Amino acid sequence: MKKQNARPAIMKPAIEPANPMMEMVWRLERLERQVQRLSELVRNHAEDNDRLVRIVAEDRDVIRRELLRKHEHRVRVRKHLRDVSSKVDLEH
Repeated sequence: MKKQNARPAIMKPAIEPANPMMEMVWRLERLERQVQRLSELVRNHAEDNDRLVRIVAEDRDVIRRELLRKHEHRVRVRKHLRDVSSKVDLEH
């Protein structure tokens, strides 16, 4: 699966070990980028989840209407058969 929004890796600059402040700044900036990317991923996931919930709800509604239609048809057939049966009984 292809990465979405692939960003080029930001390489750690060649920092002298004697400069721990620059190392901390680089780490902080890296963490901020990671948090931003994670926030984007969470937002995308939530949007995908919302879409899936909507699709499932629509599918359930379609299935419910189809089952109701079939049930109503069976009820009409039974009623018709009862009516026909009672007419046959009256004629004899």
